[in-house]
Amino acid sequence: MGFIAFLKTQFIVHLLIGFVFVVSGLIINFIQLCTLVLWPINKQLYRRVNCRLAYSLWSQLVMLLEWWSGTECTLFSDEATVKTFGKEHVIIILNHNFEIDFLCGWTMTERFGVLGSSKVLAKRELLYVPLIGWTWYFLEIVFCKRKWEEDRDTVIEGLKRLSDYPEYMWFLLYCEGTRFTETKHRISMEVAESKGLPKLKYHLLPRTKGFTTAVQCLRGTVSAVYDVTLNFRGNKNPSLLGILYGKKYEADMCVRRFPLEDIPQDEKEAANWLHKLYQEKDALQEMYNQEGVFPGKKFKPPRRPWTLLNFLFWATVLLSPLFTFGFGVFASGSPLLILAFLGLVGAASFGVRRLIGVTEIEKGSSYGNQEFKKKE
Repeated sequence: MGFIAFLKTQFIVHLLIGFVFVVSGLIINFIQLCTLVLWPINKQLYRRVNCRLAYSLWSQLVMLLEWWSGTECTLFSDEATVKTFGKEHVIIILNHNFEIDFLCGWTMTERFGVLGSSKVLAKRELLYVPLIGWTWYFLEIVFCKRKWEEDRDTVIEGLKRLSDYPEYMWFLLYCEGTRFTETKHRISMEVAESKGLPKLKYHLLPRTKGFTTAVQCLRGTVSAVYDVTLNFRGNKNPSLLGILYGKKYEADMCVRRFPLEDIPQDEKEAANWLHKLYQEKDALQEMYNQEGVFPGKKFKPPRRPWTLLNFLFWATVLLSPLFTFGFGVFASGSPLLILAFLGLVGAASFGVRRLIGVTEIEKGSSYGNQEFKKKE
């Protein structure tokens, strides 16, 4: 094991990375709070500023994937589709099987210049998660309780508000509603059987309300739907902790572009279109498991230096005073100060671990663990 590889496994290094992310995130959130005064004066300026503030935070996580762990992401698509990346508003449909599927999506948005303006239909619980939820709030992310009767008006209002967004926007939908587990899959397929729908092997039954509503509300703004099917070579099941320890993974993503005009305007027909899409996604996963590749031409968009430079900036700004303060505490010889400092370090470690826990599959929500009592 080389020295750099050794450093990547050390707890103190992880703690310093977490410190930079948390403190810079709090600073960014405070600046975002101050930008609220811009909203009534110049809404579009407010949005552009917050896109760049969000980039400064999210790109630190992308840096861990691209530069720290060296994870490689390969696209399988066609040249015409790749040429549209970063040049249009789109809806992204991504399978929800892995702890870092969102991070692989973010690295692609970063490489095509839309990380700061990326959007997602997120569960409302995330709104209250420090840094993540707070940053999303200022980005006008659409939150939902995943109960359509309560969500309908909120989701429609949030989506329509994005119709004049000034930056190219990739709007992510996890149509399965929750991460794939064997228990959720079994229950989901029982629901599929009760509804007379074809069973899926690698996905949960898609929830169609969010998709059909997004298509209806963003029609005229969004140009296309990108269907993204993600898998990892070697049957790996990566985690954010693995990334933090410097483990390298190889992600493959099959991307297909569907012009929005090809998607039916009728809600029921659009729902049927989505079910058919997931049957195709299942066939793609079956092909990948058998052959180790997706169909289409391979593309490897190069990583950009901005994520690394952004992290180095924050590390320089924040770690220098931290080291100075820590040295002063131990130099003082005061047991009370030293204990207080160690307690602060312990609290920071606990906080970072809780943030990582948000991504862990076994700590995911119970959503999807019980049968629907009525048709969606």
